[in-house]
Formats: sequence, structure tokens, C-alpha cells
Amino acid sequence: MRIEQITSAQNPKIKNLLLLQEKSKARREQGLFVVEGRRELEHCLEGGYTVRTLFVCPEICPALPEVEAHIIEVPLDLYRKVAYRESTEGIIAEVAYKSLTLEDLNLPENPLIVVLESVEKPGNLGAVLRSADAAGADAVLIGDPLTDLYNPNLIRASIGAVFTVPVVAAESARIIEFLKAHNIQILTAQLQDSSFYYDLDMRRGTAIVMGTESTGLTDIWRKAADAHIRIPMLGRLDSLNVSVSAAILLFEAVRQRQN
Repeated sequence: MRIEQITSAQNPKIKNLLLLQEKSKARREQGLFVVEGRRELEHCLEGGYTVRTLFVCPEICPALPEVEAHIIEVPLDLYRKVAYRESTEGIIAEVAYKSLTLEDLNLPENPLIVVLESVEKPGNLGAVLRSADAAGADAVLIGDPLTDLYNPNLIRASIGAVFTVPVVAAESARIIEFLKAHNIQILTAQLQDSSFYYDLDMRRGTAIVMGTESTGLTDIWRKAADAHIRIPMLGRLDSLNVSVSAAILLFEAVRQRQN
């Protein structure tokens, strides 16, 4: 195992690490993204991703994870400059992209799928992925994405769930075609012309579709839906955070499927 030591923030490899953290264009061009933290890295490796470079701070990380990669040791003061948070066990990895397509999905009978249309906030998507993992969802599909799936904020918010749940980004029209071809019912979360979510049968193949909190779903999804569902809102507000809504709807599907 070759170990390199870097002590300067002006080193090109440190500058590139920061670039990958901050710029989605750099991530796309290099085909690399950044994973910070031992737990997140373990999920990443379990998901079959390849680590190219591993930055470690020996003062925080006395034992290296078992990974085939170029190892770079950095002192604590430099690690604090490149890490988002010091409580990530002194580990930051540069990892190669692995992009799934709809055709790559290996779905079981009666799959449970989450679809998010034009999600913008990495934190929201990360939180939805955590709920999808907890509910045992078979995939999360992003229609017409507006955020980078390998945004560091998304990875942190998901606590690595972006690696444990298959995630595919595609045009909404293509996702609808895929769901229809696989006989997966489309349930759109919306206020208009909708039924309470617990009145719908989610034991069959089901895709729960949600839009942005500001504008909701576009007409392409409303028209493609087999049913429209809503969560009862008993207060003065008419919506929940999309990640909270996703958790409620997913675990209703779990409840039905366990009965």
C-alpha cells in the first residue's frame, strides 16, 4: 500500500479535493465525488463503488479501512480545512461515479418505489433516501433532476443511503413509460381530487410520486396517475416537508404489506 503525506493546503491534490466538494461540474468532468466519514464510506463500498483516493488524518483515524486506493495522510490542521465536520473519523474519499439506468434495476414482484419530480434541495433528497432505506423501498427515481446525486450535502443528509437504495435519474416521461410497462401503479401525492393515502391498496407494485413543496407535481404526472393521494392536514398549513410526507406514505405501504 503506497502512502503519501501532504501537509500544505496549496497542494494540487488538496485543491482538487475541495473543487470536487464544491463544484458539480468538476464532479461530472472527472467522474469523481467525495464521501466523508467511515459509516458513509462503508455503505459506499458495500454498494460496489470504487475508491480512487483516500485522505486520512492519523490523529483521528488510527486504523485505516480495508480499501484498495491511493492513501494520502494529512495532519489535523489540514484535515479541519478540507472536512465539513471533524466528527467523521478522519476519513475523506474520492470515489468513482456509478450511474444506474432504469434498465439496470432488478425489481422484485410488487416493488415499492419512490419517485421525486424535479427535487431541488440535496438535504430533502437525502432525507427521503433515509426513509426509503428504512422502509425497504426497492428504488428511488428522480424525474427531471435539478440536483446532483453526488452532492456532498445529499450524501451527508442520507447518511450513506444514497448507496444502499438504487437511485436512477431520468426524464419524467421515460420513468412513466417504465412504470406502466412493469404494471406498477402510480400514486401521486397532491391536494386536488385526491383520496386519503390509507384508503389506497399499496400491496401491489406501487410508485409513490411527489413533487416540490413550492409547485407540486406537473401535469405529466397528474395525468399519468392511477390515483391521487393526500395526507390529512388538520392545522392551518396545507403541506409537509417532502421527506416527512415520503416517510408517512412509505410506512403506510409497509404496514399494508405486513398485514
